[in-house]
Amino acid sequence: MTKFSELNLNPKVLKAIEEAGYETPTPIQAGAIPPALEGRDVLGIAQTGTGKTASFVLPMITALARGRARARMPRSLVLCPTRELAAQVAENFDTYTKHLKLTKALLIGGVSFKEQDKLIDKGVDVLIATPGRLIDHFERGKLILSDVKIMVVDEADRMLDMGFIPDIERIFQMTPFTRQTLFFSATMAPEIERITNTFLSAPARIEVARQATTGENIKQGVVMFKASRKDREATEKRKLLRALIDREGDKCTNAIIFCNRKMDVDTVAKSLKKYGYDAAPIHGDLDQSQRTRTLDGFRDGTLRFLVASDVAARGLDVPSVSHVFNFDVPSHAEDYVHRIGRTGRAGRDGTAIMICVPRDERNLADVEHLVQREIPRLDSPLGGDATPADAQQADAPKAAPARDEGEKPKRSRSRSRKKDDAPKPQEQAADAPKPNAPEVAEAAKPDARPEPEHQAGRPPKPDQPKPNQPKPNQPKNDQPKDDRQEADAQDTQKQSSGRNDRGGRGGRDRSRNDRGNASERGGNKVVGLGDHTPTFIELSFKDRSDS
Repeated sequence: MTKFSELNLNPKVLKAIEEAGYETPTPIQAGAIPPALEGRDVLGIAQTGTGKTASFVLPMITALARGRARARMPRSLVLCPTRELAAQVAENFDTYTKHLKLTKALLIGGVSFKEQDKLIDKGVDVLIATPGRLIDHFERGKLILSDVKIMVVDEADRMLDMGFIPDIERIFQMTPFTRQTLFFSATMAPEIERITNTFLSAPARIEVARQATTGENIKQGVVMFKASRKDREATEKRKLLRALIDREGDKCTNAIIFCNRKMDVDTVAKSLKKYGYDAAPIHGDLDQSQRTRTLDGFRDGTLRFLVASDVAARGLDVPSVSHVFNFDVPSHAEDYVHRIGRTGRAGRDGTAIMICVPRDERNLADVEHLVQREIPRLDSPLGGDATPADAQQADAPKAAPARDEGEKPKRSRSRSRKKDDAPKPQEQAADAPKPNAPEVAEAAKPDARPEPEHQAGRPPKPDQPKPNQPKPNQPKNDQPKDDRQEADAQDTQKQSSGRNDRGGRGGRDRSRNDRGNASERGGNKVVGLGDHTPTFIELSFKDRSDS
């Protein structure tokens, strides 16, 4: 079995490794360190939690032990996708360089530019940075990358997911082509392959495990969850999470709970606190000091549950994490490998439990396709299909009340009631006032309807007086009181049989009835001018007909 003492590392580096308690390298370390010490480009692929950080830190320290950095010109560069991973890499350098006089600078967001500029101005051997902050310093003229001899890209596939690939390509162009380049990641997407073919020269490919594999020491499971109602899904899902934590009992000493969205991270952390669980959130929108304080509390054991977005999924080394709960199925299947890789580290046993709702079943299928294994289905601690019993009762349809035989069902109070309550045509005919026999006989004659004056062109015959004919100075509606009451009764009956809304059928019937009553009252109807013809217009027609 290979030991660190056989890898030609600097004696002072070996002393620091021994003091840290390590003796035997991991497979990725044993495969990557020798070609890196030879100055070759390295492409390292291994599942998370296998010690990839030390795979490039140890050969870098050995190579940088000789020489000295100049102001604003770092001798090596390490790119990390997140602030937390960059800070972790910096801690590894502190651990293994305690016996060497090497300087480092950490360029991440959330920290003052002035403090970082002071370190760069003095000259640093190792520059650890996130791509965005590195480009900011470069554009401000505070950084010169022409003296970079070793460049490391850690978690390269995460760079792709976060949209850093254009920045990575630009940074490669800022550095000299004679540099040594080390690529490390747990997965290798096609876009990453393109970059390695472009910027790496004959790299030594170290692949100690199949891409996107999960540790055999991690017990995995998924709970298929369906809410009782769509608007209760979030609440019932959080209840299921608490039930899963309680079911694990004392075996769950601490855990990381992953959510897809930052908003859900805050909500889940707040919910756990409300029910007495020691939890805190961590995601990219929080202040850097708060993120550091939360992560330190989780590492030293004062914080039991860390609710995190994928910002905490990559590269964070907390050796004693017993459980990982995926509150959401990750949108990218590769993220599942990195999430559950936070547990079961350094040969320990771990547990990873995931909650899957119906809309995430496609993402679950992608995860199982990537890891090439079916994730075991677990029973819900809530029973059934993981739907709370009280929610099922609340959502169950109410049974209809029993009724005696022969009893007719009651009609619902709906719009159809108006149609049912409306009087039928037979009832209308029975209730309507019956006309006198002479009027009926006169209406049956074909010439009973008076012909309008402006169409006939002659005055009405004086020997056929019209009943209730208004006087010239009297409005048409000034009819006798009895006739008006009879017309109003008919209008009221019409309204009850039609719709009451404006412009509906009742309104048209009412206006049509008014026009008919005007003819029956014997008024000189003027076609086309409506029901209420002004008096002065009627007078003008009468004057013309008399002339």
